[in-house]
Amino acid sequence: MLALLGFCCIAGLLFLIMTKRTSVIVALVITPIVFGILAGFTPKLGEFALKGITGVAPTAVMLTFAILYFGIMYDAGMFDPIIRKIIRFGGGDPVKIVIGTALVGMVAHLDGSGASTFMIAVPAMLPIYNMIGIDKKILACVVALAAGTMNMVPWGGPTARAASSLKVNIEDIFNPLIPALVVGLLGVLAISYWLGKKEKARLQAAGVRFDLQGADLVAQSNAESPADQFKRPKLLWFNILLTALAIYMLVSRALPLAVVFLIALPIALIVNYPNPKMQQERIIAQGKTAILMIAVILSAGIFTGILTNSGMLKAMAEAIVAIVPIGWGDHFPILTAITSMPASLLFDPDSYYFGVLPVLASASEAMGVPAIEVARAAILGQMTTGFPVSPLTASTFLLIGLSGVDLGEHQKFTIPFAFAITILMTIVAVATGAFRL
Repeated sequence: MLALLGFCCIAGLLFLIMTKRTSVIVALVITPIVFGILAGFTPKLGEFALKGITGVAPTAVMLTFAILYFGIMYDAGMFDPIIRKIIRFGGGDPVKIVIGTALVGMVAHLDGSGASTFMIAVPAMLPIYNMIGIDKKILACVVALAAGTMNMVPWGGPTARAASSLKVNIEDIFNPLIPALVVGLLGVLAISYWLGKKEKARLQAAGVRFDLQGADLVAQSNAESPADQFKRPKLLWFNILLTALAIYMLVSRALPLAVVFLIALPIALIVNYPNPKMQQERIIAQGKTAILMIAVILSAGIFTGILTNSGMLKAMAEAIVAIVPIGWGDHFPILTAITSMPASLLFDPDSYYFGVLPVLASASEAMGVPAIEVARAAILGQMTTGFPVSPLTASTFLLIGLSGVDLGEHQKFTIPFAFAITILMTIVAVATGAFRL
């Protein structure tokens, strides 16, 4: 009975989120409460919810300050010179332009936001693509691959959701996948090189001449934004060093994960914006994204807290174990990894990480495979490489809108490459021991 109620709870969550009957936050809170009452746990629901919130609190703190920190860095212009130089590097050579597009996408996605990445990378590169005649599907594809692969960063949505859903430390999920992420990014550059070479051959066959000087001028005029009161070019190297130090502390675990950006943000604000009023303005300007993400994470804590402490999750896992053939348990991580990117076309991130992943992880653990291995496998594709092609994410439509590419054309062109990157990272993850084969 408990397993049945648990599966109904998951189904109810997926239904509410995917049909957009309620907001994600409402669905995550109301669904487990309703089924918790039906299961007879009414007096203990508050206790279960509080335990769940306590479990995700460190992740919520980290996300709050990381989102605010990288927003401040964008305001201060830390990424402007980097992006400008990458664009100039492209000149008029289609191969360099496409590789430069990938690099711009990677740098722009350091804040973990797909929307801001697309608003930075596509307008910066589109005039050059139009001038030379490079296929805009390549622009949309390469930016999508760069942003999707980079979306594995600890402060990105999928990794944070996976950690919150399973109540594990983000660094325990992310750090073992660093080699896979690095190889994945190299894979994006390799695909960009291949696409650039192919496009250059096509344009040369059509008699197109590559105007290096003209393309460089377009790049410069497009990349240089008007000076405004928030830019801090004289503090560029300070901001770069502070960011590098924060990321080092994050990866090396020299400080608790929740503390790294909690310390880095005030330092960044004091140095870049000594005026308290301006500090407040910058926090308010970046706060919308942070508040929404934190609300989702805390709501997810309530959802998983009730499902876990009521015993529903354990009962569902036992039900799955009873029907899964003996010996399949070891293959849960690899199966999760292979299906993770296509799953982005079926499940939005909240449905997958808060609805599907806990059940997969619990069943896997019941068969002797650590749940965290399933979490690592999931973030190799589910709303990482998969998010910029998914019709379930608004940023996908922003990408194709800015690029001027039809959704069907974008998916047909990009999905094979996105799936290839996921498979490449999966191979590396298995080879480096992030999860078992």
